[in-house]
Parts: sequence; structure tokens; C-alpha cells
Amino acid sequence: MRVTKNLGMLLLAIWLILTGLLQLVSISIPAIGTIMAVLALAAGVLILLGR
Repeated sequence: MRVTKNLGMLLLAIWLILTGLLQLVSISIPAIGTIMAVLALAAGVLILLGR
């Protein structure tokens, strides 16, 4: 199994995994909405830039 070298796709994968886990496990993490939003924005920008 290879890990992608594309940072945008890696951040997107992390975001998807965290989103799924947060739906399955009810853990109260302060400011998780802000953290997830920043992660999604960073992934989107890096994917658009092709990095």
C-alpha cells in the first residue's frame, strides 16, 4: 500500500477519515468544526494548486 505524495489528497483523506470517525464515535472535542473547516479548506486549495 502506497501513501500518496500529493499533500492535498492526503489532507482530504485525513478529513474524510476524521469526519467518518466523528459520526461513529460521539466524542466532544472543542472547536472541532473549525479544525475540520480549516483542514477542508487547506485540502481544497492544495488540490486546486496541484500539490
